Amino acid sequence: MMALIVKVILAYLLGSVSGSMLVGRLKKVDIRAQGSGNAGGTNAFRTQGLVFALGVVIIDVGKGFVAAWLIPGLSLGESAVVLEPAWLAMACGFAAVVGHCYPVWHGFRGGKGAATAVGALIVIEPWLLLPLVITWLVTLIMTGYVGLSTVLSGFSLVPASWAMNDNTLMIFSAVLALFLLFTHRENMRRLRHGEEYRFERIYLFSRKR
Repeated sequence: MMALIVKVILAYLLGSVSGSMLVGRLKKVDIRAQGSGNAGGTNAFRTQGLVFALGVVIIDVGKGFVAAWLIPGLSLGESAVVLEPAWLAMACGFAAVVGHCYPVWHGFRGGKGAATAVGALIVIEPWLLLPLVITWLVTLIMTGYVGLSTVLSGFSLVPASWAMNDNTLMIFSAVLALFLLFTHRENMRRLRHGEEYRFERIYLFSRKR
């Protein structure tokens, strides 16, 4: 049990390494003071452009991947009772997502977890990326709302996991989807009040077209 706790803490600490803060130091900018104030890829793109955002996303996806892939296999003198590899990968992957959203290194002000969750899913079950990406793209093109697209793509994991007949994966998907809904609660509030930012250049029915 102690080894599990240590691995989860390590995954959280890794997740707390913010891509936007690392790339931001190179440009001497803190995107948390710009745009929506969020330290994620969307705000990075809106305030700093594509190259900056790509650097942020690569780091954030990478740490989710490493947390779910490398940390579970660390030898920490586990006892005879060890969690199944799938559960351990999910625990460490989710811990990294939490670390991304509430990073101890950056005053617990981070992103919203989507990119790091994608990195973890690459390890946990890469097939889940298919419904996730399709749902995200379709919703974004039809509505122009990134936050709504992310929330719905998160919930698309639940029926996809059910279709795979994997109860463990379905539980993980449900917890992850609810967490993404929680981290995007302000987006949902602004959406209800008609105040949510819309990417007009992507939105299929934009008046500018």
